Amino acid sequence: MNLIIDIGNTAVKACRCEMMTLGKTYRYQGENVKEFIISLVDKSKPEVMVISSVYEISEHDASDFRNLCSNLLILDGAHPEILLKNGLPEYLTYDRAASILAARYLFSGKGCTVVDFGTTLTVDFTDKDGKYKGGNISPGCMTRFKALNRYSRALPRLDIPQSTPEIGDTFETSITSGVVSGIKFEIEGYIALEPDNIVVFTGGDAIYFAERMKNSIFVIYNLVLMGLALIADGYVKENY
Repeated sequence: MNLIIDIGNTAVKACRCEMMTLGKTYRYQGENVKEFIISLVDKSKPEVMVISSVYEISEHDASDFRNLCSNLLILDGAHPEILLKNGLPEYLTYDRAASILAARYLFSGKGCTVVDFGTTLTVDFTDKDGKYKGGNISPGCMTRFKALNRYSRALPRLDIPQSTPEIGDTFETSITSGVVSGIKFEIEGYIALEPDNIVVFTGGDAIYFAERMKNSIFVIYNLVLMGLALIADGYVKENY
C-alpha cells in the first residue's frame, strides 16, 4: 500500500491507501513532524510515499524520507510538476490542488466550487470540463476569532459556538455572530457566482457550516487525502 501525508498549517494528516481506497487516518499536531512521519513506517515500508506540504521540505529531510520507502514523491513549492501536469497554476499549495483533483474525479463533467474550512478559508472553482478557473483565500473561522482578540484589547478570545443568532443580541454573540454569519454570507456569495456548480465542503469546520447553508452541499472530510491518493495511484501507473 502507498502512504500519503498532508502537512498543513496547523496539523498533519496521513493514511495508507490502495488506489482510491483510504485506510485509517492519523492526525498529528506538534513540533516533531519528521519523527511522526518516521513512526508511520516503523512496521511496514510503503511502496510509494507522497508528502504534500505547505512549506518546502529540506533536502536533508527528503533524503531521510527516501530511506523509508521504495519511492518518494514530494509535493511542495519547489516541485510544481504535478500541478503543471494537471493544468493547475504553480502558486497553488498542494492541499488545494489535491482537493481540486479529487472533486474533478468525483464529479466528472460537473463544475465544482470547493470550499476548505481550515486555518485559512479557501474557495476554488472548476468548470464542467475540469478546468481550473481560480480561487480565493481568506482567514479561517478560528483565525478570525484569534485575530479579533489579538488586535483589539477590548474583545475576548471566543471559540466557535454551538449556536449563535444571525444578529448578535449580547456582547459575546455580537462577536460569534459577526464571525459565523460573516463566513456564511461570504460562502453564499461565492456559491451565487457559479449557481450550477456542485458545492463541496471539506476541512474541520465543514459540517458546522454545511448545516447552516440553504444550498445542497457535499461534505467530504478527506477530500485532500483522496486527491493525494489519486496522485499516488497515477505515479504507480506511470512508473510500474
